[in-house]
Amino acid sequence: MASHGPVAIDLLRTAAARRAFLKMSGVSLGAAALALLENGADLQSLKRASAAAIDASVPKSVPARVHPPLPGLPHHAPRAKSVIYIHTNGGPSQIDTWDYKPRLQDFFDKDIPPSVRGDQRLSTMTSGQARFPVAPSKFKFEQRGQCGRWINTELLPFTAGIVDDIALVKTVHTNAINHDPACTFVMTGSEIPGKASLGSWLAYGLGSESDNLPSFVVFTPLPDINPSQALFTRMWSSGFLPTRYSGVALRGSGDPVLYLPNPDGITVSDRRRMLDSLGHLNARSFERYHDPEIQTRMAQYEMAFRMQASVPELVDLSDETAQTLAMYGPDVQKLGSFTHSLLLARKLVERGVRAVQILHRGWDQHGNLPSELTAQCLDTDQATAALVKDLKARGMLDDTLVVWGGEFGRTVYSQGNLTKDNYGRDHHPRNFCMWLAGGGVKAGTSFGETDDFSYNVTENPVHINDFNATILHLMGIDHERFTFKSQGLDQRLTGVEQQRVVHEILA
Repeated sequence: MASHGPVAIDLLRTAAARRAFLKMSGVSLGAAALALLENGADLQSLKRASAAAIDASVPKSVPARVHPPLPGLPHHAPRAKSVIYIHTNGGPSQIDTWDYKPRLQDFFDKDIPPSVRGDQRLSTMTSGQARFPVAPSKFKFEQRGQCGRWINTELLPFTAGIVDDIALVKTVHTNAINHDPACTFVMTGSEIPGKASLGSWLAYGLGSESDNLPSFVVFTPLPDINPSQALFTRMWSSGFLPTRYSGVALRGSGDPVLYLPNPDGITVSDRRRMLDSLGHLNARSFERYHDPEIQTRMAQYEMAFRMQASVPELVDLSDETAQTLAMYGPDVQKLGSFTHSLLLARKLVERGVRAVQILHRGWDQHGNLPSELTAQCLDTDQATAALVKDLKARGMLDDTLVVWGGEFGRTVYSQGNLTKDNYGRDHHPRNFCMWLAGGGVKAGTSFGETDDFSYNVTENPVHINDFNATILHLMGIDHERFTFKSQGLDQRLTGVEQQRVVHEILA
């Protein structure tokens, strides 16, 4: 599949028009300059006249879409036009949030049966343990909503109020057992670095309806618990796709985008003229070298110019009602918070941005799980539920897909010491929970089942690439036909193995 889109073609046409003008008018410009000098004009007048002539040569028309879709996309009528993906980085415990297992109380501090554990590969953090004692969840679960969904109402009281709007998948599984490859896998469909992320695929294939903001935006809010946990840019990188499709990270403090404002003494018109001149030079370079990254620079320079006006308006919350701000919670005005990021995510999709990714780190509870998981949920629960309710109230949930989940789950057995009130859990790739809301999913449904230990899938497994194929399907994309030639392969987000769309959770 070719990587040169309509925007690149328009830019090349613009460059060609400028060159043609200068070639045709070079003599007349020189004659005009000579006439000015002969009539006593000063050098500044000459500069102004020359600049006016050159400025008049620049075509003022712009493409109808700054981020156009690829020809032929979407493949079918989309159910969602944008996605907000909340990634709970670290692996939240499915046993303590969604996968209710009441019989575990009878197994407290007893070793997990070998028949259950089987030949499961263990991480080095627990493989040397002499025992694998079962740690039931200490939290209270209740059934909520008309769907009767079991949920931890102590940790997720606000999310408990939106269970009728979500589709829960309890049997997601992955190949990786450690964070880096698992996070890379969930976001790119492969454990191997260098692949394109989900948001980049969407930006590449579907473009964006926004002409003044990037098609793919990323937030990395810093929580109070485990803030040092690493995030890797490959989770929002374009990989082998042109780099213009990488996610643009908005910062939580200072300028939302570094170096976006003009330096002192540089006006908007100055910047416009500089970019037009630079675009002319870059177009000449592309004509000579045919390097697609030159097109990327041209497009990104132009987007940065547009963002100088659109970003300050985006982060201004003065037009939000007091009721909306209160619904999101007390941190909504705190720059860089998860809550603030979610409200901006809604504003971004409201303005036509295709994909927004929020990566909330710190969900890696190898010890002290009850206290640390409580803190993580306190930081995210209210705002997550508010986002869904806000989208629904504005009539946006029908065509906005909200996704929530991590890179794997946690073990039923305790890592380290175990008491009734304190325990830790190791990584568990065999089954974990993710959910979707809006954008064509079957609200109030649950798919898949696990055994009494939340250790093995017993019904309807969903591989992480099945899950990604389902997201693409909801966005109007056939994952098997959506490819990009790289390293001799027709690369896909969902990899080369057979994957399926989980139609059972679609409305």
